[in-house]
Amino acid sequence: MSGILRELLCVSEKAANIARACRQQEALFQLLIEEKKEGEKNKKFAVDFKTLADVLVQEVIKQNMENKFPGLGKKIFGEESNEFTNDLGEKIIMRLCPTEEETVDLLNKVLNGNKLASEALAKVVHQDVVFSDPALDAIEINIPQDTLGVWVDPIDSTYQYIKGSADIKSNQGIFPSGLQCVTILIGVYDIQTGVPLMGVINQPFVSQDLNTLRWKGQCYWGLSYMGTNIHSFLPPVSTRNSSETQSQVTQNPSSEAEYSHPFSAVISTSEKETIKAALSRVCGERIFRAAGAGYKSLCVVLGLVDIYIFSEDTTFKWDSCAAHAILRAMGGGMVDLKECLERNPNSGLDLPQLAYHVGNRGAAGVDQWANKGGLIAYRSKKQLETFLSLLLRHLAPADAHT
Repeated sequence: MSGILRELLCVSEKAANIARACRQQEALFQLLIEEKKEGEKNKKFAVDFKTLADVLVQEVIKQNMENKFPGLGKKIFGEESNEFTNDLGEKIIMRLCPTEEETVDLLNKVLNGNKLASEALAKVVHQDVVFSDPALDAIEINIPQDTLGVWVDPIDSTYQYIKGSADIKSNQGIFPSGLQCVTILIGVYDIQTGVPLMGVINQPFVSQDLNTLRWKGQCYWGLSYMGTNIHSFLPPVSTRNSSETQSQVTQNPSSEAEYSHPFSAVISTSEKETIKAALSRVCGERIFRAAGAGYKSLCVVLGLVDIYIFSEDTTFKWDSCAAHAILRAMGGGMVDLKECLERNPNSGLDLPQLAYHVGNRGAAGVDQWANKGGLIAYRSKKQLETFLSLLLRHLAPADAHT
């Protein structure tokens, strides 16, 4: 339902405020600085601060959604556990308390009596956020709440968040590293089918005021349900048909014209050499490296590149669900790379879209939620088919099945 999506936008903005506050408020920033010193973590803290920021964001999202939509909080899953054990062996459960004062007291225990930091953090956690988008306000969709599950990555690209580089230059609009690569990811999926339905990507650090050093962010969203496709790149629409028409119009307008030119792709710095070699033949010089799975997916959503490809099994459902939902609303999607390379293109079978409702058989811990076959994110199905045929042509037969 669009009410849930509206609330997810609000909590993502609250989460972005927490992320920004930890970098911009002196009492909190000093704790972040501690994280930069390898092997010198303050033993007095029950938890390293970067994890606390992650967990706080996740718990704020859970609690806010549960308050507005009772029962939904239990179906929000994320990367972080909210249970910490301090050096005395005491277990502390991090949660959002009913009042700001109670949250201060709880944070005080975790942060070893650092009242200034606890108060600063509790204040931003309890601040009300209003977020509206005319495109979303113009449409009412009823999706049964009991069919929904939610994946959350509270702060994707934590390393870039802690490192905090603010002066990285972009390459044709794509940042290889730095705070711009940090994202907050919330993806909603159908628990029966595993199909992603709604996605929110909040980018807390987009531009910085050089006088105040304050950061401004940007939020992107998409909804794809029962033939209705709408996303934050559209003007307001009032009917299903017009939303579909608009969605087609706003699909990458240059994509058709570029079929004769190399594709563009964004990849991880850890991508396999065999994939990079094949990509260089397909994309020429138009291969970009960037940090953060969420940010690389966002580069496809924004049309900065045609493809995000990753052959490793080190992204997870919480990394991909949000962008997958937005891309579906735009006419694209996210597929399993390994299955694509093994698939007979003449079989007539649908592309193997990533699904979000079942874990990997035989896997334990976070590995059960890994995207085991790697992934490709794309904006146009026709474009993806062409890309895959070119990629397969340049991959040695053994490479296509690794």
